[in-house]
Amino acid sequence: MPKTVAEVMTHDPIVVNPDTPLEEAIKILAERRISGLPVVDSAGKLVGILSEGDLMWRESGVTPPPYIMVLDSVIYLENPARYQRELHKALGQTVGEVMSDRPQSIKPEKSLQDAAKLMHDKGVHRLPVVDDTGKVTGVLTRGDVIRAMAKGE
Repeated sequence: MPKTVAEVMTHDPIVVNPDTPLEEAIKILAERRISGLPVVDSAGKLVGILSEGDLMWRESGVTPPPYIMVLDSVIYLENPARYQRELHKALGQTVGEVMSDRPQSIKPEKSLQDAAKLMHDKGVHRLPVVDDTGKVTGVLTRGDVIRAMAKGE
């Protein structure tokens, strides 16, 4: 019988909230050697995810969108709203300012195969596991899936 997400996931994951100072979240990631954190509201419901990718803007910097000038008018060749979002992430001081606010998630009763397919299709490295109320009960990572495969599960 195929394994479920609940059988393989990390239970009781470390979570942060949107008001958590970014420096505190960075320390948690570094000290625990994890690459992402679910972000929850005061009721424990998933509202976002903070990943290493979200933090790269701080070090890599933000490049303004290309533009051309025509008769004293600026015409952007890319959407300037994307630049504004990237700049906001680069300058953010709290988890809420930097997190991705539309995270993929999965239910604990789903099969490991369904989870692996979702991770592959969406290009995500981790899935917060949420119950029927949206509360985070665990996290499933690509590493968890690989370890289950190695055990022949």
